[in-house]
Amino acid sequence: MMMENGLSMEDYGDNYMEQEEEWEREGLLDPAWEKQQKKTFTAWCNSHLRKAGTGIENIEDDFRNGLKLMLLLEVISGETLPKPDRGKMRFHKIANVNKALDFIASKGVQLVSIGAEEIVDGNLKMTLGMIWTIILRFAIQDISVEEMTAKEGLLLWCQRKTAPYKNVNVQNFHLSFKDGLAFCALIHRHRPDLIDYSKLSKDNPLENLNTAFDVAEKYLDIPRMLDPDDLQNTALPDERAVMTYVSSYYHCFSGAQKAETAANRICKVLKVNQENERLMEEYERLASDLLEWIRRTMPWLNSRQADNSLAGVQKKLEEYRTYRRKHKPPRVEQKAKLETNFNTLQTKLRLSNRPAYLPTEGKTVADISNAWKGLELSEKAFEEWLLAETMRLERLEHLAQKFKIKADAHEEWTRGKEEMLQSQDFRQCKLNELKALKKKHEAFESDLAAHQDRVEQIAAIAQELNSLEYHDCVSVNARCQRICDQWDRLGALTQRRRTALDEAERILEKIDILHLEFAKRAAPFNNWLDGTREDLVDMFIVHTMEEIQGLIQAHDQFKATLGEADKEFNLVVNLVREVESIVKQYQIPGGLENPYTNVTAHDMTRKWSDVRQLVPQRDQTLANELRKQQNNEMLRRQFAEKANVVGPWIERQMDAVTAIGMGLQGSLEDQLHRLKEYEQAVYAYKPNIEELEKIHQAVQESMIFENRYTNYTMETLRVGWEQLLTSINRNINEVENQILTRDSKGISQDQLNEFRSSFNHFDKKRAGRLTPEEFKSCLVSLGYSIGKDRQGEMDFQRILAVVDPNSTGYVHFDAFLDFMTRESTDTDTAEQVIDSFRILAGDKPYILPDELRRELPPDQAEYCIQRMPPYKGPNGIPGALDYMSFSTALYGETDL
Repeated sequence: MMMENGLSMEDYGDNYMEQEEEWEREGLLDPAWEKQQKKTFTAWCNSHLRKAGTGIENIEDDFRNGLKLMLLLEVISGETLPKPDRGKMRFHKIANVNKALDFIASKGVQLVSIGAEEIVDGNLKMTLGMIWTIILRFAIQDISVEEMTAKEGLLLWCQRKTAPYKNVNVQNFHLSFKDGLAFCALIHRHRPDLIDYSKLSKDNPLENLNTAFDVAEKYLDIPRMLDPDDLQNTALPDERAVMTYVSSYYHCFSGAQKAETAANRICKVLKVNQENERLMEEYERLASDLLEWIRRTMPWLNSRQADNSLAGVQKKLEEYRTYRRKHKPPRVEQKAKLETNFNTLQTKLRLSNRPAYLPTEGKTVADISNAWKGLELSEKAFEEWLLAETMRLERLEHLAQKFKIKADAHEEWTRGKEEMLQSQDFRQCKLNELKALKKKHEAFESDLAAHQDRVEQIAAIAQELNSLEYHDCVSVNARCQRICDQWDRLGALTQRRRTALDEAERILEKIDILHLEFAKRAAPFNNWLDGTREDLVDMFIVHTMEEIQGLIQAHDQFKATLGEADKEFNLVVNLVREVESIVKQYQIPGGLENPYTNVTAHDMTRKWSDVRQLVPQRDQTLANELRKQQNNEMLRRQFAEKANVVGPWIERQMDAVTAIGMGLQGSLEDQLHRLKEYEQAVYAYKPNIEELEKIHQAVQESMIFENRYTNYTMETLRVGWEQLLTSINRNINEVENQILTRDSKGISQDQLNEFRSSFNHFDKKRAGRLTPEEFKSCLVSLGYSIGKDRQGEMDFQRILAVVDPNSTGYVHFDAFLDFMTRESTDTDTAEQVIDSFRILAGDKPYILPDELRRELPPDQAEYCIQRMPPYKGPNGIPGALDYMSFSTALYGETDL
């Protein structure tokens, strides 16, 4: 026969009396057993009857009227039996005992050979058999360990609890408990503060038994049910008595077992929370550091202040190169690590059923991305400004030098002109001398008009220097003003002298034709010589082969005109020789002096000689510049050849990494392996970027600002390289998180492939995210039922709030995967944690700090104490903590 919960009567025979008789026939019945049972069963009954304020002294007599027997059953079952008969006649007693036996039978226990009459008559064996049946049903039957019978379950419980203790080997309920060490081990395992097990010895069984029984009675409220002398003096102690006493230990410590399970669950949850908080703190620290570095760097990149000198700007350009080579790369790695940590944290939060982590204001991934984008824009603008400023200052230096040369030449020409125009020499001249002075003045006017263009050039250069903010504009403006003021004075003096000469022209008419002819020819030719000398020493700046080739072509055209100039030079010089011949022939006093011009044949001969020497010098200067531009062209080609290889390579790697990130290539482990291979390949390719940086530096130092041989710039390649590294790092992190999700949630690779395939099918733009409508279609394709009615739309909106909590309008794959896996997996919940705390608190709605410190490891106990709010409910006591609100807060919930 089988009783409830697997208790088999075969363990002890169908009937107490029959089993006793069988043991007696086989010589196994020990007369001491009845004594042991009587003492143990009496103590067991009293441990329950005292709750009703009564007890028994003699087990075979005190149950005869059935009243205390019915009371015992009511106490241990928690139920109410029929009202007992209060008469003292035998039939009243039999009726009460039958009511008790009927109640026992109603609990699924068949009583064989035990009748009310035997109990009323005080039959000790029958009474003990009945009490043992009650003990089996109400104290032992509910003990179940790994689906074993009650006896086997209780035995297995004892074995597990005593396994760590030396000299204890529980194999049965008679010999295994004789030396008392098993009882002591059970107490020490649950209450180590009550017994010092290390001081116990197998050689002192009576001392061990007394220690265990005394401690159990004094501190655990378990009465003495066994006699140490009986256990020691009996060859085979009665296992029923021992089982009854051991079952009291089990029930005493069952609460501790629940508390231990509850504490383990709480420790697991708190450990997850502590690790998540550590990751949050690390994210905040890295984010703050990166944002602070960007904040400190931005003013430098946004500054447009310089000393307005070419050397100063070139120094700033070198500082910028150092920043890109040394200071920024570690920050690129820091940004990638920050994103990786953030994604890992969010994955762990999802896997532990925690709310998503929201960084403090201003430190979200979007904030960091925006700050980084602003940094890159500032870098680009700063470099463009440096290059533009370099070009501007180079042109300024060129213009300033050109201004100086032209101003020097003009001032040299005007030296003494004012004194000459203010001279009154014509008043003492003869007619021919006056006419000569007039002609001379006319030649000067012609010369003055020819110099008008030079003055205008000087003013134009000064104006351009002002518009380009030349650093020494004050000196330039002052000098230009002096030249212009002097020019105005020369104009006025010229007009005044001409008027004076016209007034005297009526008197002086003779003119020297030859001197006049010389003056007319010499003035423009002399001016041409001056202009030619200026042009031949004129500074120039070019940036392309076409520009230098244009200058060489113009110079060649100029050299082609030198033959005609030589003829003009000989013609003008021959005029002077002719004058010298006439003066010598006719001995004319002062005739060699030309009254019409200050230009002499000697001056023109010297200037012509200068021109002949400057021409080959100009040839050499142009040739040097041509070689420079050829070298620049070589640098352009060298940079373009390398860039046109590196640029497409980066693009191919980016496409390959994107394809892997779409989950289209094998299992997650395969994807992770390939991504790490790409990562190694990219780092191995870095020398190509460094080589390009060196070429780019040479290009910038050569002032090369355009390159028609490639569409790639160093800036686009740098950004592409950084984006490639970031993409690989991000995809590795995403795949690792997917592996973590897959393994922790227990989903198969086929399920994961199905989720990825469905997601990619609706991700038409390959952006790694779905719109709400695409997400809904994807769910339907996976068999998720979403109605088309109003209720279906409300259900979908609730799902959307889970996968897109920030209402971005998109669903990313990790959120999609987390949702799909959560549909079929279990995680710890706030309700489970609350139940665990309730066990530790002894069913109170609050828990005390001492209880936490007693049940949890020190660090986790303090973690709870510091974070639990005070309990504000009814019946609270000072120091009480609210574990319910603490548990819901762990999961981001406000209530249950």
